[in-house]
Amino acid sequence: MQSTFVLVHSPSVGPSTWRPVAECLTATGYRVRLPSLLDIGAGAPPFWPRIVSAVHDDLRQVPADSPLVLVAHSNAGLFLPLIRSSLDRPVVGSVFVDAALPARSGPTPVAPPRLLEFLRPMVVNGRLPRWTDWWDEAEVASLFPNPKVRRTVVEEQPTLPLSYYEQHIPVPEGWDDHPCSYLLFSPPYDGLAAEARERGWRSAHLPGTHLHQISDPVGTARHLVELAATA
Repeated sequence: MQSTFVLVHSPSVGPSTWRPVAECLTATGYRVRLPSLLDIGAGAPPFWPRIVSAVHDDLRQVPADSPLVLVAHSNAGLFLPLIRSSLDRPVVGSVFVDAALPARSGPTPVAPPRLLEFLRPMVVNGRLPRWTDWWDEAEVASLFPNPKVRRTVVEEQPTLPLSYYEQHIPVPEGWDDHPCSYLLFSPPYDGLAAEARERGWRSAHLPGTHLHQISDPVGTARHLVELAATA
């Protein structure tokens, strides 16, 4: 049976960052799921159980014998071990796309100390501005292929509590008992891509910005298929 691609967006943004890729994969005959994590910031921490539940619940619509390819962008990569361990169905590959990597062992912080120092002055009533409001206009504008796409992504974003970035994510033993791979877009993730190669993972490079999947969905979809087939 053909694989189902599960496209997990960063909780800092929304599912529209994966929608163009989902449409490309669907057009070429793949089954695709695009779970929404937009509501995971509601309520008190920990937040990671709500992420796992959101993906798990979304996959109820997929036949139990359909093999899955888990794909995570940005800090969604930290949750793939928990998502993988929660599933009682075959996972044939996990692809990290310009993504944070789980620690080899022990809990993984969502944000390093320097990022938390950067974020804390922005907090109002416990919550941060939308992710695109953190950065300079020129930097944000470079992420989007046109104003319409930018408007869709920006308006969809949640305002997450600072406590989301202060959490530590458990890493279950043996979660990487299946092929894993890394797709690099942007220079800030060069080191993580190198670490993925050190772990023995297959890797590929599609140069672009951190949200390159919305600018080049065809190229991104092609790389995901190739990495899923050869990981």
